[in-house]
Amino acid sequence: MNTQLNLQHSGGMLLDVKHIQKTFPRGDGNELLVLDDVNLSLKSGEIVGLLGRSGSGKSTLLRLIAGLADPTGGNINYLGKAIDGPAAGISMVFQSFALFPWLTVYENVTLGLEALELPRDEIRRRSLAAIDLIGLDGFESAYPRELSGGMRQRVGVARAIVVHPNILLMDEPFSALDVLTAETLRTDFLDLWSEGKMPIKGVVLVTHNIEEAVQMCDRILVFATNPGRIVSSIEVTIPRPRDRLDPAFAAMVERIYVEMTAKPGRGSTPRFERVLGSGIDTFLPHVSTNLISGLIETVAAAPFLGKADLPEIASELSLEIDDLFPVVETLQMMRLADVEGGDLRLTQEGMAFADSAVDERKRMFSRLLLTHVPLAAHIRRILDERTSHSAPKSRFLDELEDHMSPASAEETLRAIISWARYAEAFAYDDAATSFSLENPA
Repeated sequence: MNTQLNLQHSGGMLLDVKHIQKTFPRGDGNELLVLDDVNLSLKSGEIVGLLGRSGSGKSTLLRLIAGLADPTGGNINYLGKAIDGPAAGISMVFQSFALFPWLTVYENVTLGLEALELPRDEIRRRSLAAIDLIGLDGFESAYPRELSGGMRQRVGVARAIVVHPNILLMDEPFSALDVLTAETLRTDFLDLWSEGKMPIKGVVLVTHNIEEAVQMCDRILVFATNPGRIVSSIEVTIPRPRDRLDPAFAAMVERIYVEMTAKPGRGSTPRFERVLGSGIDTFLPHVSTNLISGLIETVAAAPFLGKADLPEIASELSLEIDDLFPVVETLQMMRLADVEGGDLRLTQEGMAFADSAVDERKRMFSRLLLTHVPLAAHIRRILDERTSHSAPKSRFLDELEDHMSPASAEETLRAIISWARYAEAFAYDDAATSFSLENPA
């Protein structure tokens, strides 16, 4: 049965992902749960966005859909058939361009068609058509090193669509580009899609940019973390082309911020658990105290005067959720701010911090750190109890690695070290890899 008949037989359903679970082995012999009970569908004519923080499993899910890895549980059906390896009709565009530097634009684009063993004339016709479609006509003989980042990503798109896939998977395709180039590529892609010129039937887009998701997608699936799971499905019914200045666009962005920062109800699971846990085994993002102070000062000053809309802060400071959310969550954890309804409100402590001089800020930060961050209090208690008032980094790293990956454990300790140094709560000697109550000579 050919692809078109398969599509008709499936009632326009391109992809059906059911109860997907994915684990990876950990160093201690246990399994790290990365995705849990993920369900999604993709119909012909849809762009579905997977929106969430880095580390929420979005890219892992894309690899499972592409057949580049196998799920631990659940199943993925493409045109009604289970995916058990790379599937013909599913192509991928990567964040990092992934071009072969020794091949020209034309040669990079032809690779997928050569793998299909098509006639040479057909390969040439389709490759030149794809290159022309994405706006690189005249650059066929150029090498990747001669192209800008935006042009290299256009080659990546051409290489993906030249095989005329049913599904195009896009893994943060614009995140490595500057703002203006990314906006141009998004607009050009959507123009081609809306005009029916793209030889594809559906798109799954991974992003951590809320405005990008609203601009491009028909439906947005919001991912939470630890483990990755879908906590909300949002239809975007704003007509295309979508204007960022349209009140309906701004309202949709606001709604997503509210969804992503919503506090859990009784018996429900938090949407984001990265820094809001209560034990010493809680992952802590390495947020600099300069960012913490800067955000507090911004929200305390006019026009916000202590309360700010998260989309406004993101726009004012040009921050995406991967940059903004860790700072906001750290402020929550330290009781310097609260978040409700997509708004960040400084607490009494937060306003006092903004009004204080440097030395008073450090004293306040030290008190809040040792009161509200269990790992910091744990390290300080160990140092106080030991006669030497010192302890090796490995002592705490081993504890953390019982509960998280080595990379997460390292980042958590880097965060604690940075905050403790600022607060002068305790010291860390990088050369000796040890904590102490005195600064190293």
